[in-house]
Amino acid sequence: MDFLTVLTHPQLLMLVGLGTFAGIYVGAIPGLSVTMAVSILISFTFSWDVYPAISLMIGIYMGGVYGGSRTAILLNIPGAPSAIATALDGYPMAKRGEAGTAIGVTTVMSFFGGFVGIAVLALAAPLVSDFALRFQPRDYMLLAVLGVLLVGSLSTGSLVKGIFAGALGIAIGAVGRDPLTFTERFTFDFQLLEGGISFIAVMIGMFGVSEALTQLQHVNKDAVRQKIGRIVPSFATVRKYLPLSLQTSSIGVIIGALPGTGGDIAALMAYDHAKRVTKNPDRPFGTGAMEGLVAPETANNAAVGGAFIPMMTLGIPGDAVTAIMIGALFIHGLNPGPMLMIDQPDMFWFIVGALVAANCFMLLFGLTGIKLFTKIVEMPRSVLIPLILILSIVGAYAVNNSISDVYWMLGFGVFGYFMRHYGYPLGPVILGVILSRLLDDNWRRAIISEREDLGRFFEGIVTSPLSLVLFVSVILIFVSQTPMWRWAKARVFGKKKKL
Repeated sequence: MDFLTVLTHPQLLMLVGLGTFAGIYVGAIPGLSVTMAVSILISFTFSWDVYPAISLMIGIYMGGVYGGSRTAILLNIPGAPSAIATALDGYPMAKRGEAGTAIGVTTVMSFFGGFVGIAVLALAAPLVSDFALRFQPRDYMLLAVLGVLLVGSLSTGSLVKGIFAGALGIAIGAVGRDPLTFTERFTFDFQLLEGGISFIAVMIGMFGVSEALTQLQHVNKDAVRQKIGRIVPSFATVRKYLPLSLQTSSIGVIIGALPGTGGDIAALMAYDHAKRVTKNPDRPFGTGAMEGLVAPETANNAAVGGAFIPMMTLGIPGDAVTAIMIGALFIHGLNPGPMLMIDQPDMFWFIVGALVAANCFMLLFGLTGIKLFTKIVEMPRSVLIPLILILSIVGAYAVNNSISDVYWMLGFGVFGYFMRHYGYPLGPVILGVILSRLLDDNWRRAIISEREDLGRFFEGIVTSPLSLVLFVSVILIFVSQTPMWRWAKARVFGKKKKL
């Protein structure tokens, strides 16, 4: 059986394990993305057989998506955009001395989410890919707007400050040349701005450098001692969060199957979902809520299986990594798409088997070395702050080998420090930068497809069930974040609140 090919060939199993191990540590270093690692691998595996090459790539992909949570929890520096939401509650747990518990929970829940994504890929790939194909440009635009409105979930204080931060992120993402008309936007005649601003530099600066500057105020304080007791969460803990993890895994699979999206959007939407459905969290979200770890980690790992669905069934990449894998399959004489499922179903089942093996290796490697990792948080601040800055500088430079990105990273770090000081959330800025291109491109495509007629554009929204559901969701989410809604809700349930 092709599904068992990886498990019955020691060489392939070793390559999956090696890739997963490397992926975890590549994903943990800010700036060293999984996409970069897989793209570099193509040149190394060009002369290999297809099975060993794909085994190594899948291992790095699965491990890298999980690896971003390590530095997000320990240092408040997300190793990847998909770990931004993890940092919101993971880092507060580390500051309480619970880094080991946080890493243990994220590992087990990442394994669970990955398994759900793989199961959907194996059992319902054609059905989910058909649903993903129904998305029109206006639907992607509405999805991006929905994501921007999630700033309310990332803002523990003022909604106005959250919206401002999200809008700022969209403006930063729009800097550079227009992808359709190639005209300059927000460049102010500076040649340096024509290529845009790397969102990795913004992310590392906002989270890493601003954290280092904040820690400078407490440099003489003793480091928090980590309580490393039981790392693997108990069965009772897993059972408690199982319903939430099933819901957020479903979100991850669906978002992952949409071409051009990915685990970062899936994680943020899952985090928002967790805040809405969790009635009585043990701690408030943003201060170390366990639900704030479970939701994004199950979603971003479930998105891995989701991203393979359009790739295997339609030949359309679900995200940047699967786009590279399509290129790798072409190099090895295969043509991803509907005919691959018919002519070479063995490749489909081989990839499913490799994903299962990589998911198991992720659980194994993720639960080892945690005590050593948590020692990072126990370092004296006089050592930890330079370490954070060095990691930030290396990560920013590694993206494009550009010193300009380092300057941007440092500038946004200082700006992020002042945002923290005045109570502005940083998460919505990064979310806005990530969603800016998705929002901009699909608004253009949607309005061009309707011949620049706004009437036809809104008519399309009303007449399409999918667009209508997304549009109503946008309206409801926006209204639900206003003080008037909370006041009305309190009146309905008999608790009067002042506006």
